[in-house]
Amino acid sequence: MHYLRSSSSIHALPNELPDRGELQITALTDRNLPVPDARVSVSFTGDPDQVLEMTQTGSDGRTESLILSTPPIEYSLESSNEIQPYAEYTIRITAPGYETAVINGTQLLSGQCALQHITLRPLESSEAPDTVVIPAHTLYGSYPPKIAEAETKPIDVTGEIVLNEVVIPEFIVVHDGTPRDSSASNYYVRYKDYIKNVASSEIYATWPYETLIANILVIQSFTLNRVYTEWYRNKGYNFTITSSTAFDQKWMYGRNIFESIDEAVEDVFRNYLSRPNVRQPILTQYCDGQRVQCPQWLRQWESMALGEQGYRAIEIIHAFYGESMYINSSEEVSGVPASYPGFPLSLGSSGSDVMKIQEQLNRISDNYPLIPKLVPDGIFGPQTQEAVKVFQSVFGLTQDGVVGSRTWYRIQDIYVAVTRIAEGI
Repeated sequence: MHYLRSSSSIHALPNELPDRGELQITALTDRNLPVPDARVSVSFTGDPDQVLEMTQTGSDGRTESLILSTPPIEYSLESSNEIQPYAEYTIRITAPGYETAVINGTQLLSGQCALQHITLRPLESSEAPDTVVIPAHTLYGSYPPKIAEAETKPIDVTGEIVLNEVVIPEFIVVHDGTPRDSSASNYYVRYKDYIKNVASSEIYATWPYETLIANILVIQSFTLNRVYTEWYRNKGYNFTITSSTAFDQKWMYGRNIFESIDEAVEDVFRNYLSRPNVRQPILTQYCDGQRVQCPQWLRQWESMALGEQGYRAIEIIHAFYGESMYINSSEEVSGVPASYPGFPLSLGSSGSDVMKIQEQLNRISDNYPLIPKLVPDGIFGPQTQEAVKVFQSVFGLTQDGVVGSRTWYRIQDIYVAVTRIAEGI
């Protein structure tokens, strides 16, 4: 097999990679509105001058799914494997009135759909156009191990615990470096987007679903402990968490996420890990368990093996943190107009929750005109079902016309986003 070398990794030529994955690209403005008719070219990062695919975005700002070559799936399922288990692609996107944007190193895994969002800046923008270079995945690249901390913080220290209850924040502030690196940038990131980014950076999307859930719960609990205790702000810093693996978790600016991880996070984003008589989310530390050992923490490769053996997520968690750990849930999601009613809305449903969804879909359709307008009468009829299906299609959800938890919270997220755009926030 022939290889091309770059400064950071070794790449097999795409025609020599036996498996396939999907890539879908979404072009957005800096206010998260779709950019239609943007021209997109995709090349292999090891050979960026050879364009493999040319396409363009539709009215929803998304391209069609592109089928591209990847290494064998076994590479991402074997802890002893030292060959890069994902392919890297370079994306170049142009649109009239916008700066050209380039993403180097979008990661594709066998059998998985990679979702790459790209923000296009206006030509008149004072900010430089994005040229994003995605670093190596933490299970493949070399990163410093976590500096051990106590899994709970003392509650009798004045000023340490500032929240009365666990709240899922709308945004967190990520410091893209070590805590004392004053040159590192701070980024305001939606909470769910942060979790999806970290999970896509630290575990492989090819792993069993229950393994994904277990690791996502661990990532969320760690994050919410930083939020709940105001860990860094109480030390005089102006951010919530860092991107340093030595101190926190690996977040990568501009990286792609994977559809399977996206869906798993949507399923459990309100959850975190608790112990009896401990109010704060547990600071659930972890390591890969291969290059770095951590006897009392979750070991990622071993969690994958347990998932393959049929272990459920909570059983995987118990295997590392003990039987006293349990899954808790926050009732309050900051920035969301209304929490999920606890049951799906579908054809024949009625009431105030249905009317709320109808009104929100109508507002969203102002920015996404593919979604048909509705009469907000509180009755979930065929027209409402069709509008829900179109919304699900536009935002990459299962098109079943049912407003379950995933669809409910995606409607809330988009409604808040378009409302703030209109208000100039």
